[in-house]
Amino acid sequence: SMWEKHCMKHFDASSNVISWSSEEIVIPYLYEVDKKYHRYFMDFKVTWKSGETWLIEVKPEKQTKPPTGNKRTKRFITEAYTYVKNMNKWEAANEYCKDRKWKFMIWTEKELETQNILPKRLKPLKPFKRKKK
Repeated sequence: SMWEKHCMKHFDASSNVISWSSEEIVIPYLYEVDKKYHRYFMDFKVTWKSGETWLIEVKPEKQTKPPTGNKRTKRFITEAYTYVKNMNKWEAANEYCKDRKWKFMIWTEKELETQNILPKRLKPLKPFKRKKK
């Protein structure tokens, strides 16, 4: 996605980053819906000068929250499955990181804006008013 490209540029430019990789770390997770193991490809693994290693998932904030709205719609059901799948993935990622003394984090558009990885969303401009002569 576009966001990931912005992250890559950011990691490349940062003097605090020793190394980073994308979708190299694969974490098995149990998906509650089909009771099967699946493979979760982590967006980023970043090693910082501080010695810390972070696994980072880049996701729209909307997908980090349970779905809202009419429970009978197809969209709600799809979003609910996605939400459960994300929860299962992130639980597995958390455990994976704990075992290695790493940190797992989810960066949404909010984090990306705070860190200046994404430009801040502009507020709509006020309608232009012509000054009366």
